[in-house]
Amino acid sequence: MLVLSAPSAAGKTTLLRRLMERDGTLEFSVSVTTRPPRPGERDGRDMHYVDRGRFAEMVERRELLEHATVFGNAYGTPRGPVEAALEAGRDIVADVDCQGARQLRASMGHDVVLVFVLPPSAAELRRRLVARGADEPDVMRRRLADAANELAQWQSFDYVIVNRDLGASLDGLEAILAAERLRRERQVELRGLVRTLAGDL
Repeated sequence: MLVLSAPSAAGKTTLLRRLMERDGTLEFSVSVTTRPPRPGERDGRDMHYVDRGRFAEMVERRELLEHATVFGNAYGTPRGPVEAALEAGRDIVADVDCQGARQLRASMGHDVVLVFVLPPSAAELRRRLVARGADEPDVMRRRLADAANELAQWQSFDYVIVNRDLGASLDGLEAILAAERLRRERQVELRGLVRTLAGDL
């Protein structure tokens, strides 16, 4: 499970979408949330939109691998689809905040690879937030304040990408994915292959 975290508007969602366009084998972990859909978002594609009662029920039944409340809305990662994909040998990507990333590492251990995306500057982060136009001014101020707290978490991630240029950042993310797929413990077919090779010598 490849997990990207970043301050709002650093570019993690765009990077994940572009990575999935390049690698059609990846599955996206669709989060569940109590926030309303933003313009252009679709239930089941971008997020699963539920009320607070249903979200609390999912927490109670341990249906979420991680969950957190951010800017007054609850978010979580559904357990079932992630575990089904991994058990079938498929790679899955997710877009969660730093708190969620820590919870995923705690619950899934070595099955999770954490990537932190940094903006090139504070001015660029502000510009992207304004250009996105999705938040009221008070929410935008809170997002900027929260960005400072999230930036302090960078050292707990496996990899860090400074998103100066989308193409270069995407190349870096693709390299991380390729390297992680080549880890010995992820290549489950190696034991049989080595046994066969040794027997044929």
